[in-house]
Amino acid sequence: MDLLQRIKENARLSGKTIVLPEGTEERTLQATDIILSEKIAKIILIGNADKIASEATRLNLKNIGEATIVDPKNHDKMEAYAEILVELRKKKGMTMEKAMVLVQDPLYLATLMIKAGDADGEVAGALNATGDVLRPAFQIIKTMPGISVVSGAFIMLLKDKTFGDNGMMVFADCAVHPNPTASELAEIAVATAKTTKAIAKMEPRVAMLSFSTMGSGKHEMVDKVVEATRLAKEMAPEFQIDGEMQADAAIVEAIGAQKAPNSKVAGRANVLVFPTLEVGNIAYKLVQRLAGAEAVGPILQGMAAPINDLSRGCSVSDIVNLVAITANQAAGL
Repeated sequence: MDLLQRIKENARLSGKTIVLPEGTEERTLQATDIILSEKIAKIILIGNADKIASEATRLNLKNIGEATIVDPKNHDKMEAYAEILVELRKKKGMTMEKAMVLVQDPLYLATLMIKAGDADGEVAGALNATGDVLRPAFQIIKTMPGISVVSGAFIMLLKDKTFGDNGMMVFADCAVHPNPTASELAEIAVATAKTTKAIAKMEPRVAMLSFSTMGSGKHEMVDKVVEATRLAKEMAPEFQIDGEMQADAAIVEAIGAQKAPNSKVAGRANVLVFPTLEVGNIAYKLVQRLAGAEAVGPILQGMAAPINDLSRGCSVSDIVNLVAITANQAAGL
């Protein structure tokens, strides 16, 4: 059983409910039809019921009727959700009048459903920018205790099986935090190691990437990665985390042995932690397009409940896969 099959099977067993706030979007509806057909998760679609039904007919979708459909403009829990929002945000000036407007926004409504216990996780981003997806999540769901930063990891499934663990690697942060501090980068490294173990089912070997390997370069940007590596090792001594190192030293055994002979990670890394978001985002997209790798994610890390953000260029299968991953996160698998 390959990774995605295993993730989907775990999702089926978990029986979790995932809310999709972009409920009238074509790819989302097509993905929902597959998810319900394969019983990967229970689905709540946010959107006008008539429009969803019309789109389902146009697309010849047979299983949409199994989804729970909630009209953001007219549902029976508007006031209850608004009261939750007022309680959470009253110190920020939230009033019942403002909250009654926000609960009609599908992205706010989805996060309030999770907060109220009516859904276990959320997947969005086919239509909305990352910032719009995450804003209500930060305000309502917030981060896990002890975690200050949210990051996004991709499981990269490579055609060349010589890299990572039989061609499987995890990249982070590729989606959220533009320029983390050393302590934030350390948190990202530890969170990614945990994701690797929980979702990818690999024993993580984490390389903290830079343009320098073990002191070969001198710069404040290198210093940040050196300090992040030290902090990450202190935070999670149970994981193999090493750096700073260049990408080739991290993934090519001969180069790792030459540049970092005392490292247990160099040349064998299956997790790559990038120093900034621009590096991580560029890297995963280049590997995806030039090497023909499948990029599964982004898997958001650090939220108190699983909320995952799609690329607006996502495919139907991307949505199906991310819903399955979200269900796994909700189940703590």
